[in-house]
Amino acid sequence: MKLIDSHAHMDNDAFDCDREEVFQRIEEKMDFIVNIGYDLESSKKSVEYANKYDFVYATVGFHPDEISGYSQESLEILEDLAQDPKVVAIGEIGLDYHWMTHPKEVQQDIFRKQLNFARKIGKPVVIHSREAMEDTINILNEFPDIKGIFHCYPGSVESAKGLVDRFYLGIGGVLTFKNAKKLIEVVKEIPLEKLVLETDCPYMTPAPFRGKRNEPLYVEYVARKIAEIKNIDFETVAEITNKNTRIVYGISEEIK
Repeated sequence: MKLIDSHAHMDNDAFDCDREEVFQRIEEKMDFIVNIGYDLESSKKSVEYANKYDFVYATVGFHPDEISGYSQESLEILEDLAQDPKVVAIGEIGLDYHWMTHPKEVQQDIFRKQLNFARKIGKPVVIHSREAMEDTINILNEFPDIKGIFHCYPGSVESAKGLVDRFYLGIGGVLTFKNAKKLIEVVKEIPLEKLVLETDCPYMTPAPFRGKRNEPLYVEYVARKIAEIKNIDFETVAEITNKNTRIVYGISEEIK
Protein backbone atom coordinates (compact mmCIF):
# COMPACT_ATOMS: atom_id res chain seq x y z
CA MET A 1 0.00 0.00 0.00
CA LYS A 2 1.24 3.49 -0.84
CA LEU A 3 1.89 5.72 2.17
CA ILE A 4 1.23 9.38 2.96
CA ASP A 5 3.77 11.82 4.39
CA SER A 6 1.74 14.29 6.43
CA HIS A 7 4.64 16.71 7.00
CA ALA A 8 7.38 17.45 4.45
CA HIS A 9 9.55 20.44 3.49
CA MET A 10 10.32 19.83 -0.17
CA ASP A 11 11.12 23.53 -0.62
CA ASN A 12 14.22 23.15 1.58
CA ASP A 13 17.51 23.82 -0.20
CA ALA A 14 18.62 20.28 0.64
CA PHE A 15 16.54 19.27 -2.40
CA ASP A 16 17.91 21.89 -4.79
CA CYS A 17 20.10 19.42 -6.67
CA ASP A 18 17.48 16.74 -7.33
CA ARG A 19 14.04 18.02 -6.33
CA GLU A 20 12.32 16.85 -9.51
CA GLU A 21 13.76 13.36 -9.09
CA VAL A 22 12.43 13.22 -5.52
CA PHE A 23 9.01 14.40 -6.70
CA GLN A 24 9.08 11.66 -9.33
CA ARG A 25 9.75 9.03 -6.67
CA ILE A 26 6.87 10.42 -4.60
CA GLU A 27 4.52 10.24 -7.58
CA GLU A 28 5.51 6.66 -8.35
CA LYS A 29 5.61 5.20 -4.86
CA MET A 30 3.42 7.28 -2.53
CA ASP A 31 -0.22 8.29 -2.20
CA PHE A 32 0.53 11.96 -1.53
CA ILE A 33 2.50 14.34 0.69
CA VAL A 34 1.64 17.56 2.51
CA ASN A 35 4.25 20.30 2.14
CA ILE A 36 4.34 22.47 5.24
CA GLY A 37 4.70 26.25 5.28
CA TYR A 38 6.83 27.82 8.01
CA ASP A 39 7.07 31.42 6.78
CA LEU A 40 5.64 33.49 3.95
CA GLU A 41 7.98 32.28 1.22
CA SER A 42 7.71 28.60 2.13
CA SER A 43 3.93 28.95 2.31
CA LYS A 44 3.89 30.41 -1.20
CA LYS A 45 6.20 27.65 -2.43
CA SER A 46 4.03 24.97 -0.82
CA VAL A 47 0.98 26.27 -2.65
CA GLU A 48 2.99 26.43 -5.86
CA TYR A 49 3.96 22.76 -5.51
CA ALA A 50 0.39 21.79 -4.64
CA ASN A 51 -0.89 23.41 -7.82
CA LYS A 52 1.87 21.85 -9.94
CA TYR A 53 1.57 18.27 -8.65
CA ASP A 54 -1.67 16.44 -7.97
CA PHE A 55 0.08 14.35 -5.28
CA VAL A 56 1.04 17.40 -3.17
CA TYR A 57 -1.08 19.38 -0.71
CA ALA A 58 -0.01 22.47 1.23
CA THR A 59 -0.24 24.29 4.53
CA VAL A 60 0.48 27.96 5.22
CA GLY A 61 1.69 29.61 8.40
CA PHE A 62 4.55 30.95 10.51
CA HIS A 63 6.80 28.66 12.55
CA PRO A 64 7.64 30.23 15.94
CA ASP A 65 11.29 30.66 14.92
CA GLU A 66 10.22 32.58 11.79
CA ILE A 67 7.73 35.07 13.20
CA SER A 68 9.93 38.07 12.48
CA GLY A 69 8.19 38.05 9.09
CA TYR A 70 4.73 38.04 10.61
CA SER A 71 2.70 41.23 10.07
CA GLN A 72 -0.79 42.29 9.18
CA GLU A 73 0.29 42.44 5.55
CA SER A 74 1.74 38.92 5.63
CA LEU A 75 -1.40 37.64 7.37
CA GLU A 76 -3.51 39.07 4.56
CA ILE A 77 -1.32 37.24 2.03
CA LEU A 78 -1.72 34.02 4.02
CA GLU A 79 -5.48 34.53 3.99
CA ASP A 80 -5.38 34.75 0.21
CA LEU A 81 -3.19 31.65 -0.05
CA ALA A 82 -5.44 29.74 2.33
CA GLN A 83 -8.37 30.09 -0.06
CA ASP A 84 -6.66 27.67 -2.44
CA PRO A 85 -8.55 24.36 -2.29
CA LYS A 86 -5.28 22.45 -1.94
CA VAL A 87 -4.33 24.32 1.24
CA VAL A 88 -5.45 21.85 3.90
CA ALA A 89 -4.29 23.44 7.17
CA ILE A 90 -2.63 26.36 8.93
CA GLY A 91 0.86 25.55 10.08
CA GLU A 92 3.26 24.88 11.22
CA ILE A 93 2.51 27.16 14.15
CA GLY A 94 3.25 26.99 17.86
CA LEU A 95 5.99 27.60 20.40
CA ASP A 96 9.72 26.88 20.41
CA TYR A 97 11.61 27.55 23.62
CA HIS A 98 14.77 25.73 22.49
CA TRP A 99 16.29 28.39 20.27
CA MET A 100 14.34 31.29 21.78
CA THR A 101 14.75 33.44 18.68
CA HIS A 102 11.78 35.45 20.00
CA PRO A 103 10.58 36.05 23.57
CA LYS A 104 7.94 33.68 24.93
CA GLU A 105 5.33 36.43 25.12
CA VAL A 106 5.80 37.32 21.44
CA GLN A 107 5.62 33.68 20.37
CA GLN A 108 2.47 33.14 22.40
CA ASP A 109 0.79 36.23 20.97
CA ILE A 110 1.40 35.22 17.36
CA PHE A 111 0.46 31.61 18.13
CA ARG A 112 -2.91 32.82 19.38
CA LYS A 113 -3.35 35.08 16.35
CA GLN A 114 -2.71 32.17 13.98
CA LEU A 115 -5.10 29.94 15.89
CA ASN A 116 -7.72 32.66 15.50
CA PHE A 117 -6.87 32.78 11.81
CA ALA A 118 -7.42 29.01 11.52
CA ARG A 119 -10.70 29.33 13.39
CA LYS A 120 -11.81 32.16 11.09
CA ILE A 121 -11.23 30.19 7.89
CA GLY A 122 -12.30 26.84 9.33
CA LYS A 123 -9.13 24.83 8.76
CA PRO A 124 -7.18 22.49 11.06
CA VAL A 125 -3.74 23.37 12.38
CA VAL A 126 -0.29 21.77 12.42
CA ILE A 127 1.30 22.37 15.82
CA HIS A 128 5.02 22.76 16.50
CA SER A 129 6.09 22.56 20.15
CA ARG A 130 9.68 22.29 21.37
CA GLU A 131 10.48 22.47 25.08
CA ALA A 132 7.15 24.26 25.48
CA MET A 133 4.53 21.58 26.04
CA GLU A 134 2.81 23.13 29.05
CA ASP A 135 2.34 26.53 27.44
CA THR A 136 1.37 24.96 24.11
CA ILE A 137 -1.35 22.87 25.70
CA ASN A 138 -2.61 25.76 27.84
CA ILE A 139 -3.00 27.95 24.76
CA LEU A 140 -4.64 25.17 22.74
CA ASN A 141 -7.13 24.75 25.57
CA GLU A 142 -8.20 28.36 24.95
CA PHE A 143 -9.36 27.18 21.50
CA PRO A 144 -11.41 24.04 22.22
CA ASP A 145 -12.91 24.03 18.72
CA ILE A 146 -9.51 23.84 16.98
CA LYS A 147 -8.35 20.45 15.69
CA GLY A 148 -5.34 19.22 13.78
CA ILE A 149 -1.97 17.46 14.05
CA PHE A 150 0.55 17.74 16.86
CA HIS A 151 3.68 17.54 14.69
CA CYS A 152 6.69 15.50 15.85
CA TYR A 153 4.89 14.78 19.09
CA PRO A 154 7.36 15.52 21.92
CA GLY A 155 5.28 14.92 25.04
CA SER A 156 4.36 12.22 27.50
CA VAL A 157 1.70 9.52 27.30
CA GLU A 158 -0.32 11.46 29.87
CA SER A 159 -0.23 14.65 27.79
CA ALA A 160 -1.08 12.68 24.66
CA LYS A 161 -4.18 11.21 26.26
CA GLY A 162 -5.40 14.75 26.95
CA LEU A 163 -4.85 15.82 23.35
CA VAL A 164 -6.13 13.00 21.18
CA ASP A 165 -9.76 13.98 21.43
CA ARG A 166 -8.87 16.89 19.10
CA PHE A 167 -5.41 16.16 17.70
CA TYR A 168 -3.68 13.40 15.81
CA LEU A 169 -0.07 12.80 16.84
CA GLY A 170 2.57 13.14 14.12
CA ILE A 171 5.08 10.29 14.38
CA GLY A 172 8.34 10.55 12.47
CA GLY A 173 11.88 9.27 12.28
CA VAL A 174 12.59 9.97 15.96
CA LEU A 175 10.67 6.77 16.69
CA THR A 176 13.54 4.76 15.17
CA PHE A 177 16.24 6.45 17.29
CA LYS A 178 17.92 4.55 20.13
CA ASN A 179 16.86 7.19 22.69
CA ALA A 180 13.18 7.16 21.68
CA LYS A 181 11.88 5.44 24.82
CA LYS A 182 9.29 8.12 25.62
CA LEU A 183 7.91 8.20 22.08
CA ILE A 184 7.83 4.40 21.92
CA GLU A 185 5.65 4.43 25.04
CA VAL A 186 3.34 6.95 23.39
CA VAL A 187 3.01 4.75 20.29
CA LYS A 188 2.33 1.72 22.48
CA GLU A 189 -0.38 3.44 24.52
CA ILE A 190 -2.15 5.68 22.00
CA PRO A 191 -4.52 3.99 19.51
CA LEU A 192 -3.30 3.74 15.93
CA GLU A 193 -6.48 5.62 14.98
CA LYS A 194 -4.91 8.78 16.48
CA LEU A 195 -1.50 8.60 14.76
CA VAL A 196 -0.29 9.98 11.43
CA LEU A 197 3.02 9.36 9.66
CA GLU A 198 5.47 12.14 8.86
CA THR A 199 9.09 12.66 7.87
CA ASP A 200 9.73 16.39 8.53
CA CYS A 201 12.17 15.93 5.65
CA PRO A 202 14.93 16.82 5.11
CA TYR A 203 15.26 16.59 8.90
CA MET A 204 14.76 13.74 11.41
CA THR A 205 15.99 10.99 9.08
CA PRO A 206 15.01 7.55 10.41
CA ALA A 207 17.34 4.62 10.93
CA PRO A 208 18.97 3.16 8.91
CA PHE A 209 19.63 6.47 7.10
CA ARG A 210 20.53 8.69 10.07
CA GLY A 211 23.06 11.33 9.10
CA LYS A 212 21.74 11.52 5.54
CA ARG A 213 19.04 13.71 4.02
CA ASN A 214 15.52 12.60 4.80
CA GLU A 215 12.87 12.35 2.08
CA PRO A 216 9.18 11.42 1.99
CA LEU A 217 9.70 7.79 0.94
CA TYR A 218 11.47 7.12 4.24
CA VAL A 219 8.15 7.39 6.04
CA GLU A 220 7.97 3.65 5.35
CA TYR A 221 10.55 3.04 8.10
CA VAL A 222 8.37 4.90 10.59
CA ALA A 223 5.37 2.80 9.60
CA ARG A 224 7.36 -0.42 9.99
CA LYS A 225 8.57 0.65 13.44
CA ILE A 226 4.99 1.37 14.53
CA ALA A 227 3.98 -2.06 13.26
CA GLU A 228 6.81 -3.63 15.28
CA ILE A 229 5.93 -1.74 18.47
CA LYS A 230 2.22 -2.51 18.24
CA ASN A 231 2.78 -6.05 16.97
CA ILE A 232 0.52 -5.55 13.96
CA ASP A 233 1.13 -5.86 10.25
CA PHE A 234 2.54 -3.07 8.11
CA GLU A 235 -0.54 -2.96 5.88
CA THR A 236 -2.76 -2.17 8.86
CA VAL A 237 -0.50 0.70 9.88
CA ALA A 238 -0.52 2.03 6.31
CA GLU A 239 -4.28 1.74 5.89
CA ILE A 240 -5.25 3.36 9.19
CA THR A 241 -2.65 6.16 9.22
CA ASN A 242 -3.54 7.02 5.62
CA LYS A 243 -7.19 7.22 6.64
CA ASN A 244 -6.29 9.39 9.65
CA THR A 245 -4.34 11.82 7.49
CA ARG A 246 -7.20 12.15 5.03
CA ILE A 247 -9.66 12.76 7.86
CA VAL A 248 -7.65 15.44 9.64
CA TYR A 249 -6.79 17.30 6.43
CA GLY A 250 -10.22 16.83 4.87
CA ILE A 251 -8.94 15.00 1.79
CA SER A 252 -11.50 12.54 0.47
CA GLU A 253 -10.71 9.07 -0.88
CA GLU A 254 -12.06 10.07 -4.28
CA ILE A 255 -9.19 12.46 -4.91
CA LYS A 256 -5.44 12.08 -4.78
